[in-house]
Amino acid sequence: MNTPITLKEFYKGDRDVVYADQLTPEIQAQVLRTLERANALLAVFYEANPGAYRRGCNSGWRPPAVNAATKNAAKLSKHMTGHAIDIADPDGTLDKWCMTPAGQQALTDIGLWLEHPSATPTWCHVQTVPPGSGRRVFYP
Repeated sequence: MNTPITLKEFYKGDRDVVYADQLTPEIQAQVLRTLERANALLAVFYEANPGAYRRGCNSGWRPPAVNAATKNAAKLSKHMTGHAIDIADPDGTLDKWCMTPAGQQALTDIGLWLEHPSATPTWCHVQTVPPGSGRRVFYP
């Protein structure tokens, strides 16, 4: 049984405590929405790929100082507002599935946008807000 990503994983342990002064009620609410949608996507993925191993969270909420220290992070990263999650995907199976018609439908139905797999070689970045291009799959 593949268990969902937990809130503790999304906060990378204790970011919600260490950076409590930066974790606004709006960000907290958004974190819960993002986590719910990410877990919904994973549930559909696991159903379509019953032998797939459990994926964890590589990166969830990042306070500005953590984002600034994160290699290659966008200065206005959606992680800082709780709108994005990077799901561990070292073999690329989740990203590949997201590019299939079934994966594209799941992204649309759930309300997620996918950073193109070519930009995320060992993780799957999804976010709850559309990028500037409006495309379901986008390049950073």
